[in-house]
Amino acid sequence: MLLALAASALVALALLSDLIFPRLVAAWSRHRARRRKAPELAFDPGRERRAEQRARELLRSCVGDEEWAMYRELGFIRVWGTQPSARDGHAGAEYAYLVYPHRPIIAYLAQTGRLLGEYCVTFPDESRPYGSAWLPDSDDVLAKWMALTGDEDRLISTANMHLPGRQVDPAQVARDLWRLSRWERARMREIAGRELGARRDTLA
Repeated sequence: MLLALAASALVALALLSDLIFPRLVAAWSRHRARRRKAPELAFDPGRERRAEQRARELLRSCVGDEEWAMYRELGFIRVWGTQPSARDGHAGAEYAYLVYPHRPIIAYLAQTGRLLGEYCVTFPDESRPYGSAWLPDSDDVLAKWMALTGDEDRLISTANMHLPGRQVDPAQVARDLWRLSRWERARMREIAGRELGARRDTLA
């Protein structure tokens, strides 16, 4: 009797092992795979917005009042060239750059608005753990502004230079230069008005 029960138990165990053992192996494999998997960083939808806000505060603290107002209201900064006698063969002519976020730096003649070229430079975001190929917009503008004002010749000599219109529509640049001239006239009237008001207050 005991021999028959033992035999039946062995048969049942053999049948169950065919069903259970593969499941145990698969479960163990999944467990090991989960332990090997690197922990995922939680997605933060507000990270880019906060990064741009910090970048704007840094830009504002570094550039002058005029440059900050220009960027805030127009979306770009004008940087004057420092060596007009040597740039692009236009001896003695004043030239400047328009600095946009994540677009080439545009060089142009100040008096005529003639475009001289596009200078492509990149400043990758190397911060951790979220580093990427793109800086926040205001950080990109600040990096270009610092490079131009700190060592213009070095930036221009290392940048990829293209003829006007390669990446930025010349018509768009012309509109931006027109917007810039209107903005400057309005700003000069505003400053003159404040100075006149201050003189009147002093005389009163």
